[in-house]
Amino acid sequence: MAHFRQEKSWVRRYLVAILAALAGLFFRRILSPWLGEDNPYHTAWVATVFSAWTCGVGPSVVSTLISLLGVWYWFLPLSNSFAIQNTRTEISGMVGYVIFSGFIIALGEANRRSKARSEREVAQRQQIEEQLRKSHEELEQRVKERTAALDQNVAEIAEKAALLDLANDAIFVKTADGKISYWNQGAERLYGWTMSEALSHSPSELLRPEYPIPLHELEMKDYWEGELRHTRRDGIQIVVASRWTTLRDNDGKPVAWLEINTDITSRKRAEEAARSLSGHILTLQDEERRRLARELHDSVGQLLTAIKMNSAAFHSVKGDSAVAKAATDNDLLIDEVISEIRTISHLLHPPLLDEVGLPSALRWYAEGFSERSKIAVDVDIADDMERLGNDVEIAIFRVAQECLTNVHRHSGSSSASLRMAQEHGLVQLEIKDTGKGISPERQLALTSSGQLGVGFRGMRERIRQLGGTFEFHSNGSGTVVKVTLPFKKNSFERNDLLASRNSVANAP
Repeated sequence: MAHFRQEKSWVRRYLVAILAALAGLFFRRILSPWLGEDNPYHTAWVATVFSAWTCGVGPSVVSTLISLLGVWYWFLPLSNSFAIQNTRTEISGMVGYVIFSGFIIALGEANRRSKARSEREVAQRQQIEEQLRKSHEELEQRVKERTAALDQNVAEIAEKAALLDLANDAIFVKTADGKISYWNQGAERLYGWTMSEALSHSPSELLRPEYPIPLHELEMKDYWEGELRHTRRDGIQIVVASRWTTLRDNDGKPVAWLEINTDITSRKRAEEAARSLSGHILTLQDEERRRLARELHDSVGQLLTAIKMNSAAFHSVKGDSAVAKAATDNDLLIDEVISEIRTISHLLHPPLLDEVGLPSALRWYAEGFSERSKIAVDVDIADDMERLGNDVEIAIFRVAQECLTNVHRHSGSSSASLRMAQEHGLVQLEIKDTGKGISPERQLALTSSGQLGVGFRGMRERIRQLGGTFEFHSNGSGTVVKVTLPFKKNSFERNDLLASRNSVANAP
């Protein structure tokens, strides 16, 4: 459509220029009686100027050529003929007309372009002014909308802040410069600092927190959850469950941190008390096992030995093969019971543990376990192992006992390995099998609070009570249990040593 309009305008301009040239020739013909035959270019100049100023270069040139041909044909000597018989003066006039027409056309084109440029500039300026007006109106509209939205956001924030003040948790916001910019009433109640006192101060100044990792590493995380130790205004230390959320700008740069803290001091005290009680129960359990082991080994073992000695009298009965056979069967049963009593006694509390130390007790237990379960156990214990103290040695022995029992009951593995070494005041135990492993669901249950099995709970609490760590990793190719414990040399009680030596000496 635009191309069609441009083509139509081009044709119109040429038609106007041609008509202007013809009109000039016509009027010059009419005026000939008054103007004479000299200088026939009066009206041709008018047509050329008109075409140059209004129609453009091409139409002006066409108009000039038509005027030149018309003057040549109608007004020069030998009129009504194109024969070249003009005088030098007439030819000079034609040349002059052409030259000055070209000059006029050039001026007209320059003027026309200047005018067009001015018109374009005016149009552009009007367009820019219109755009500015529309932009201004749109900006005013957006400002109104943003202002309304901001007012609404402020109202919502104020409402949410009021709700946050009702929370029991301590909630505050720390800006990029480390200063507190928001402090709810829960924080006032927990820490004792009012909002006006807390604002523009850093949490480190008010709370003196103890972080498990460097603060700059914690602040780089998008979200962090853990336990922190804070100090209240009155100087009392508390433990809080802390949850951090990092607020970032459009470039991903941290600009603030939202921190929500819940006081768990009472819960931690209860957990510590429970762990202490658990440790005490485990200690009592070990003492009771030791006592039962001695009773079984000493009292029951000696009684069974006496019964066996008495049954030997039946072997001297002659003439009664049934009695002799019963006596022989009795001896075999008594020997089997004595063997079972000895095994149970040693499993309850192996005397080797007190007599010669943990490595020998572990090797003895692993050997007996392999015989009973048909599971090969590869034992690798450092030769330079020192005595670790009663509590540590008993704890490690019980963990090894529980782990190997789990291998036999649940893993389906045909082999296992036991590694133990000590270094820099730490003893490390690793027990590994090649069984089917523990399912992810079961692992989640085992590691979730309150969901530990009795065996795992007992091992973990026993190790934690002694300041150690208990870890396990499992997949489809097996399970690995790792225990690390600090130890210090500790002398065994003399009575325990004497009792163990007597037990070994009196073994049937």
